[in-house]
Formats: sequence, C-alpha cells, structure tokens
Amino acid sequence: MEGKVALVTGGGRGIGRAIALALVREGCRVAVCARTTAEVEETARQGRALGGRVLALTADVSVEADAERAVTETIRELGGLDILVNNAGVFTLAPVVETTVAEWDRLMAVNARGTFLCSRAALRHLREQRSVTIINIASTAAKRAYAEQSAYVAAKHAVLGFTKALALEAQPYGIRVHAICPGVVATQMSAVTHADRPDRM
Repeated sequence: MEGKVALVTGGGRGIGRAIALALVREGCRVAVCARTTAEVEETARQGRALGGRVLALTADVSVEADAERAVTETIRELGGLDILVNNAGVFTLAPVVETTVAEWDRLMAVNARGTFLCSRAALRHLREQRSVTIINIASTAAKRAYAEQSAYVAAKHAVLGFTKALALEAQPYGIRVHAICPGVVATQMSAVTHADRPDRM
C-alpha cells in the first residue's frame, strides 16, 4: 500500500474517516471528500498528525460536477489514483407510507448515484492504468431487508447490483471492483436506529 493514492468519499466521519486514517497508516496518500468542510478538515488534520499526506475536499458526490472534481483534484494534487472507496451514504428511518419522494430521492442520490458518478469519473481517467481498485461500501441492507428502511435497503441493493455489473465491465482493464457489506457500526448514522441497543453495534 505504500505510496498508493486513495480517494475516500464520505470521509468526514464514521466509517469513512476510519478507512481514510487506516489507509494513511498503511502509507497511502489520501483524499477525503464530504459535504461538510469542517468534518473533512478534521479527518485531514488527524491524518496529517499520523504523518500522512491528506487532501480535504468539500464535495457532494450526488452532484455530477462535484464527483468529477473530487476525482480530478485527487489525481492532480496527489499524483494519481489507485484506490477509490465509495463510502458516502445517508440513512432514513420511516415506514413506506411516511417516506416522502424527496427523502427517497435523497437516499438514492447519495448512496447509489454518488457511487455511480465517482466510479464513472475514475474509470474515465484511469482505464489504461490497469491497477485500480474500487471499493463500494454497501451494507447488510444490500443482502436482506429491514422494516421502516425501504429507501435505504433499495439504495444499498442498487449499490451491490452496480458493483457486480461494474466488476464485469472493468475486468478487461485490470480494474478490480468490490463491495463490503458491514453490519451495524457505532457511528452517528447508526445512532438513529440503535440508540437503545448499543450491544448490537
């Protein structure tokens, strides 16, 4: 991993921050992006305290121009891109009858479209590099269903399906595409569903 360049979306807190700092410890140069500037700057500060080179980017990966900019700035500022971690995600807890169209679209936009946009941007730049790894952070919700989480479950199923299709498309270029499906992790996002059951995290 020494000398590799990684971009971690949703790197301002939670799983994304933990991944970014782990990559720094392994010797990677790391770019982190998220919508909240203060959060990505804090991740960058922690990474630099470990002796790493960390680039903080404010970006909304559900926006096409932002996703493209996150990839191009990583390549320009850090000298390439070897690892893309599509971690950005949002969550809502509501029965179907109470889920608004806006909330459904928001979860699809960040969780699924963001993964697509960042992956597409990376492939456009790096198809000839033949040593790129794309890692999509899905969820156990990509493999099973949970009541009152219909939008999140649908979005994470989309991420897993996209991962499988992209892996086939990227294989001729020597690009590896994987999905990780973590269970509940103690983060700000999971506090919504498991505040009363910390033993399940």
